[in-house]
Amino acid sequence: MTETAQQPEERGRTLEKGTSPTGNGTSGRRAPLGDPATRGRTTIADGVVEKIAGLAARDVEGVHALGSGVSRGFGAVRDRVPGGRSVTRGVRAEVGEVQAALDLDIVVDYGVSIVAVAHGVRENVIAAVERMTGLEVIEVNIAVGDVKLPDDTDDDDQEQRVQ
Repeated sequence: MTETAQQPEERGRTLEKGTSPTGNGTSGRRAPLGDPATRGRTTIADGVVEKIAGLAARDVEGVHALGSGVSRGFGAVRDRVPGGRSVTRGVRAEVGEVQAALDLDIVVDYGVSIVAVAHGVRENVIAAVERMTGLEVIEVNIAVGDVKLPDDTDDDDQEQRVQ
């Protein structure tokens, strides 16, 4: 009957018989481990991608706000609470290991080209998310839910009466 020697494991990698974690034998030198990018896993939460996309979308000229009418109404109340402002309002992300897909609800200013604004939002969001996360953005769906007219009053635009 032949016995097989069990090999000790350190942090998920198997060491060969007769080696130490610091190198081969007792020399004290570290064995080369290869590319640092392969020594672990990075996960990025959906909320992180949503924040990046929300900020990038707001930077585009012609975007008045993000979110549908209902979410903007709740957001106006939340914005008045210290620390309650949400940059993810109107943004939904699905994040995989290497790819992300985004859905944005936006309100555009009256008089701007909706096609041009959507194009600008798409470009800005893709560039920001890919640069900051390394994820490939496979799609950015944009739903224009409203147009902000020049004489419309918003909860965001009105000053608070009591402070």
